[in-house]
Amino acid sequence: MIIRTATTSDASDMTALLNEIIRIGGTTAFQKEWTAGTSKAFIKKLQTTGCIHLARDKKTGALLGYQSLEAYPDLPKTLGIIATFSKVGGTKRGIGTALFAVTSKAAPTLGFTEIDATIRADNAGGLAYYSKMGFADHSVTKAVPLDDGTLVDRISKRLVLLN
Repeated sequence: MIIRTATTSDASDMTALLNEIIRIGGTTAFQKEWTAGTSKAFIKKLQTTGCIHLARDKKTGALLGYQSLEAYPDLPKTLGIIATFSKVGGTKRGIGTALFAVTSKAAPTLGFTEIDATIRADNAGGLAYYSKMGFADHSVTKAVPLDDGTLVDRISKRLVLLN
């Protein structure tokens, strides 16, 4: 597996991976599919507000997953917001762990002292992953409506970075 910083040339592959996850539903808060242009803009934004890393198969070059870490303008600048996306069927292969090793090293250099992951309560895999990475439950936002009206809690987990 090769882990590296994402560039705008990765946007099409990243869009395809994310949109497959969105179409299946249940493991991301995103409900509307992205375009390659949306992904390119996101990558460019993270070049100044955070970081984005991806994992590719060493032999085939296929995209296995990606992870972003960014600051939100309405939150403290020391709090990074993380999101992780793995190829459908690729979970439990160490992709997220490998990505987090790089992202967590980059976080302090970006000024982050804490990382927040907010996960849908019905995303058991995501909740388990962030717990495995050392995140602890921080808060719950009850009954957040999906586009179809379904109410799903959002669980925020936090990781305090040690200097």
